[in-house]
Amino acid sequence: MEELKVEIEKKLKEITTLKEWNDLKVQYLGKKGPISEQINKMASLSSEEKKEFGKQLNSLKNEVNLLFDEKKSELEKEELEKRLEEEKIDITLPATKILKGATHPLEKVIDEIEEIFLSMGYDIVEGPEVEEDLYNFEKLNLPKGHPARDTQDSFYITEDILLRTQTSPVQARTMESNQEKGPIRIICPGKTYRRDDDDATHSHQFTQIEGLVIDKNISLADLKGTLEIFAKKMFGEDRSIRFRPSFFPFTEPSIEVDVSCFKCGGVGCPICKKTGWIEILGSGIVHPNVLKNCGYDPEKYTGFAFGIGPERVAMLKYGIQDIRAFYLNDMRFIEDFNRIEGGNE
Repeated sequence: MEELKVEIEKKLKEITTLKEWNDLKVQYLGKKGPISEQINKMASLSSEEKKEFGKQLNSLKNEVNLLFDEKKSELEKEELEKRLEEEKIDITLPATKILKGATHPLEKVIDEIEEIFLSMGYDIVEGPEVEEDLYNFEKLNLPKGHPARDTQDSFYITEDILLRTQTSPVQARTMESNQEKGPIRIICPGKTYRRDDDDATHSHQFTQIEGLVIDKNISLADLKGTLEIFAKKMFGEDRSIRFRPSFFPFTEPSIEVDVSCFKCGGVGCPICKKTGWIEILGSGIVHPNVLKNCGYDPEKYTGFAFGIGPERVAMLKYGIQDIRAFYLNDMRFIEDFNRIEGGNE
């Protein structure tokens, strides 16, 4: 046994790879190896001899296993050092520039608006961009032949299917699907489409965020209070709003909403065209016909609705001069905006 141990020690010193180590271990410690063969000799020994022989054999196996473990650790360390040397990184080389993106200003404004209304208890609801004429117009008090349809020159796919011209159909669908006909408080962000000649202030595709509140005893005071909170959180706490009468087929009365200019504070500047006020959205009290068309009793329920154009808000807030910049996929526009914001986001 001692000779066997010396032989193993010698061969362990000669090997240089883990494969050689594995082959050597199988050779000596495998089922057909010389150490296992020693067990066969025990058959011819007396009980006392077997006891002593077994003790020596176990001692040999433990010592040999320890020799193999030590050699394995040594080989693994050598192999790691060799790999680290081969894969060494030259830290003096110039670094690769990592490009970082920035939040698109339009997306940033949409997120801000959503957060404002979520904080007031509104839900965010979305609907299809390919819409039925029924929901896009008729349920919103715009029957076929209504002159107001001409102001929303539409992309029709079939006689009754079109690309939605507003996100108001989501409001109609929400009211109709509310089986309990209880209170509603939602905003509906999304893309809309109208036939238009693209220029610095117009686009055939744009986004809208429309809001709807339906409940008992809703009045203009509720609408004004809501929009004041929105204006102050979006444009600054010192902002004020004013209502101007207008006309929308789906609201009565209908109101245009202006915010005091956040550039000049109402004194007058090029942004507000020397008026001190900037138009930001349209709104009004939901027309009784709309409530009736969507299953609500106008004798019991009232509500208000408003529509915000995120592109207009972004252009005003960040001084963007051309609406087409939002859609041209020009990375220089994002980079410029990123510098305005003060770094990568």
